[in-house]
Amino acid sequence: MEQVNRVSIQFSSLPANVAFARVAAGSFASQLDFTINDLEEIKVAVSEAVTNAIVHGYGTDAGSIIEVAAEITGDVITITVADRGKGIDDLENALQPAFSTDPERMGLGFSFMQSFSDSFDIESAPGKGTRVTMTRRCKKGVTPRQGH
Repeated sequence: MEQVNRVSIQFSSLPANVAFARVAAGSFASQLDFTINDLEEIKVAVSEAVTNAIVHGYGTDAGSIIEVAAEITGDVITITVADRGKGIDDLENALQPAFSTDPERMGLGFSFMQSFSDSFDIESAPGKGTRVTMTRRCKKGVTPRQGH
């Protein structure tokens, strides 16, 4: 049976917490033998997901909670970012590159998340929130390091 390691954090939907989520995800992912580039891509994907939750999920409601959960099983990390915000009215449209409901944004968040993940899934319902799940396999096939 493969060893499984899990972590889950919750934090307020404040822009300052994007960096926190990014570093936490990168630190957890570093248990696998990812390259520096791989770790940067994982951190960008998490940053984009958390930023979307803050900007689009909650808007100005800084008192709301975002949850980031991560799991390492063998040589695969799975990261989930969830909010209980507005949800996405038209998911198919939202997944189109350069689409954004905010004219100040480039609309590339989902594109980054998809391109930096081996698999990408999104669940969303208006008024109920959004859950983004991304997986990434460590290409070297190395299992988690011990003692780091």
